[in-house]
Amino acid sequence: MASISAHPRRDSHGERSLFTRFSAAVSRFAGRPQTFALAILIVVAWAVAGPFTGYSETWQLVINTGTTIITFLMVFIIQASQNRDTVALHLKLDELIRVSERAHNALMDIDNMDETTLEKLRTLYCVLGEAAARDADIVEEMKQGIKGDT
Repeated sequence: MASISAHPRRDSHGERSLFTRFSAAVSRFAGRPQTFALAILIVVAWAVAGPFTGYSETWQLVINTGTTIITFLMVFIIQASQNRDTVALHLKLDELIRVSERAHNALMDIDNMDETTLEKLRTLYCVLGEAAARDADIVEEMKQGIKGDT
C-alpha cells in the first residue's frame, strides 16, 4: 500500500481535517480557467500601473512579493492534492492486482520497497517485456506464414 495515509486526516468526529478540505477547495479553484484569467488580469493591471508609479521599487516589490507568497503556499496545496491523487491511484491499482488471478500480490506493497529491490523488479519486468515482444513477433510471423500458405 502507499506510504501516504490512505485516508484523509479526520478529526475526532470523523470529519475531514480543515487543511484537507481547504486544500481540496483551493485546488479546485486554482485549476479553473477563470482563475487563470484572473491571474492574467492582475499581471496586466500591475504592468499598466508601472508607468504611473515610475516603475518604482515599490511597484516591482508588489508583484515580486505577491507571486512569491502565492507560489510558496501553492507548493503545499499542490503537494496535498498530489498526495491524495497518488493514494487513490495506488488503491485502485492494488484492487486490480488483488482481483487478478495471475497478478503478483507482492506488487501491492511495491511503493514501500527499497531502491535495490525496485531495480531488481524493473530488470525482471524488462526481461519479461522483451520475452513477450519476441513471442508476439513469433506469433505474427506464424500468422503471416499461415496466410501465405493459403
